[in-house]
Amino acid sequence: MSTGQQRLRLDADVLVIGGGPAGAWAAWSAASQQAKVVLVDKGYLGSSGATAPGGTNLLYLPPDKEQREAAVAKRYKESGYLAEPDWIHRVLDQVYESLVLVESWGYPFRRDENGTPLRDHLQGPEYMKLMRRQVSRAGVKILDQSPALELLADEHGVGGARGISRLTGQEWEVRANAVVIATGGCAFLSKGLGCNVLTGEGLLMAAELGAELSGMEFSRQYAPSAAFGTVTRGRLLNWATYTSEDGTVLQAGGPRAGDFLPNMLSKGPVYAVLNHADTEEKRQILRKSHAIFFLPYDRAGIDPFTERFPLTLRYEGTVRGTGGIRLTGDDCSTTVGGLYAAGDAATRERVTGGKSGGGAFNASWAISSGSWSGKAAARYALSIGRNAGDRNLQPAGRYGLNEGAQTAELLDTPAMVKAVQQEVFPLDINYFRSEPVLQKSLERLDAIWSRLDGRIVQTVQNRVRTRELSAMAATARWMYTAALARKETRGMHTLKEYPTADLQQQHRLIVSGIEHIRIRPEAVPALMQLEGVN
Repeated sequence: MSTGQQRLRLDADVLVIGGGPAGAWAAWSAASQQAKVVLVDKGYLGSSGATAPGGTNLLYLPPDKEQREAAVAKRYKESGYLAEPDWIHRVLDQVYESLVLVESWGYPFRRDENGTPLRDHLQGPEYMKLMRRQVSRAGVKILDQSPALELLADEHGVGGARGISRLTGQEWEVRANAVVIATGGCAFLSKGLGCNVLTGEGLLMAAELGAELSGMEFSRQYAPSAAFGTVTRGRLLNWATYTSEDGTVLQAGGPRAGDFLPNMLSKGPVYAVLNHADTEEKRQILRKSHAIFFLPYDRAGIDPFTERFPLTLRYEGTVRGTGGIRLTGDDCSTTVGGLYAAGDAATRERVTGGKSGGGAFNASWAISSGSWSGKAAARYALSIGRNAGDRNLQPAGRYGLNEGAQTAELLDTPAMVKAVQQEVFPLDINYFRSEPVLQKSLERLDAIWSRLDGRIVQTVQNRVRTRELSAMAATARWMYTAALARKETRGMHTLKEYPTADLQQQHRLIVSGIEHIRIRPEAVPALMQLEGVN
């Protein structure tokens, strides 16, 4: 505890950890069940996370049976047959209802020529500002700039969390009979816009209590960005001509094949220019459709419609990957009593399978899983009938928190963060996957993990960053252990030695354990043969 400061202590029914859209919906949903709710966020609810700075599409389909069946069948096939059609339908139903609610709260949806609202897109800044207002109106206590460091638990399950204020250094403790982890995925501090708060602590906190993970092998996701920028919304690059450093045309317009940029960047620098937006009208349409895309170019004094700019790929890990905390019920419950997961912190396999959920699916999943988990957490907490403050709760955190003995080696946290990044960022390790390369990388990650019990400099920034380091190292080890266990190519996962899908591996891989990682297969329930699915 910080010298001279008493720990802030709060009691609640439900604690929500994370302030992105999933956390906001979970907090609002729990409060709507008359639960007393506290939400803590590493950043500021309304402006932190991947959604807030940009815009996102949504799975908004009218309740037309034929239209929905076609959409579900298409996604089921794309999922590598690991999704569950019933869950996709549930998301479509929930999003349709929730967006009507969002409009009633005052969100200014675009309208067509007949005045019908077009609820298939949300602008991040307006959306998250609105969600903060609604969460506050629902009576939720919000602790901004207050990252959670560890969960609290007893023999009955989870009972809250402890953390620290980044602004004052004051430690806080929230005791609650139910906890929703909505901390997002893990992007390994890759500098993608809005993603540097997404470092995997929610996964680690859940695993420290024995929760399982699923889909961790489906984490081979990179996104294009200007080499000098952080914006990873790449749809507008469909208007680009790609060239090598000497000006040789590599591709002239249109959508990029999945391996195009990784293949080209592995050979040398790649440049782009949006020259297919060849009229002022087209350029203005693009600027209005995705204004955040143009920010780094405008700041650098580059006209992206007429001047070449260098590209890079930023690793997005489990943010636009699929893996996360395994869900055991329709209410987003986990294997730990009172613990729920939502958004990118939860596995999205039930709706995306092995395919990336980036964009519309992840945004829709955040709304749906947040709504379901918040409601379920409130009902669970209120059913217990006793105050969490009366429970004999103990801290559950085990990694990256220990001051260590005075003689222990002092952790060089920045160097170790870089060492983890050197195992997950390179395309020749994590994108062009092969067994021997992944195995060697996993051995190096295990060596990093073995050094995490060193002494920690007790500043606020270093305490938070060391916990992030532990979560990133754990996440990378889970990813590569699962990737080596899936000896096939399916969805976004590939292995050079196994270039095709194997019918015998049409199952999920459940990951558990931290020191010693275990893998077991889990059958996909009731595989459905839908019309149009081969």
